[in-house]
Amino acid sequence: MKPVISVVIPAHNEEAVVAAGLDLLLAGAGPGEFDVVVVANGCSDGTAAAAARPGVRVLETPVAGKAGALRLGDAACRTFPRAYVDADVRLDAASLRALAETASRPGVLACAPVPEWDLDGTGPVVRRVHRVHDRLIAPTRALAGVGVYVLAEKGHERAFPLPDVISDDGWVDGCFTGSERVVVTAARSVVRPPRTVRAHLRRRVRVRQGNRELAALGRPGRPLRLGALGRLLASRTVGPLDAACYLAVLVLDRLLTRLRRGSAGWGTDAGSRHRDPAAGS
Repeated sequence: MKPVISVVIPAHNEEAVVAAGLDLLLAGAGPGEFDVVVVANGCSDGTAAAAARPGVRVLETPVAGKAGALRLGDAACRTFPRAYVDADVRLDAASLRALAETASRPGVLACAPVPEWDLDGTGPVVRRVHRVHDRLIAPTRALAGVGVYVLAEKGHERAFPLPDVISDDGWVDGCFTGSERVVVTAARSVVRPPRTVRAHLRRRVRVRQGNRELAALGRPGRPLRLGALGRLLASRTVGPLDAACYLAVLVLDRLLTRLRRGSAGWGTDAGSRHRDPAAGS
């Protein structure tokens, strides 16, 4: 059976989460339906062993780096379209089929699912910050920030070979415009935001570094405007306390970004990871 889609999962020290994601993805799949490649890169834990199972090819490299891992996995793919999935994101077989079907339509070069946010165990301040941030970016959300993007063959020609950038999804998102990229409402990815303010700030510093890098490469993002926050308040979509928490953390976010001008490494953000119950706490 020829696979309907290839899937690349870069995994750096993801022993705690990679097995659960693969089990969910493969539970509803037929034999050989999905061509799944996990790239264990620079791991010091049991990621490769945790990912090993029928229907999954595991590649290992001693070099840590998400972009490099994506290129390595991409080179091993057997078909188009191709999905690129973060190891800590949950995606089921039905959603992957919907993405594959959409990416096969004429004129569609790339697509992504609608994110669902798993806020279990997330602190109250971070919940408020996330509530505001999610509503601010929702009108312009496309391929970035949802943990999954899918490329048709022609879209792949535009986005790959992927350069060594922090924000791979930001790079890919910037390769397309208008109807070339589609948000697939029938597909869902479950994404876990950071659980603490500290973890949120670490992630935001990395996001800002990635955005600066893309801007230097001629791929500026779509900046958020405070006027949009005012409109959310006026419409009562978010409350004053939500906005106050968001603004306070935003100030810290920008301050830390200015203090940290070095490049961000490819590391595991344990503050935002799902955990496989079988792996313990």
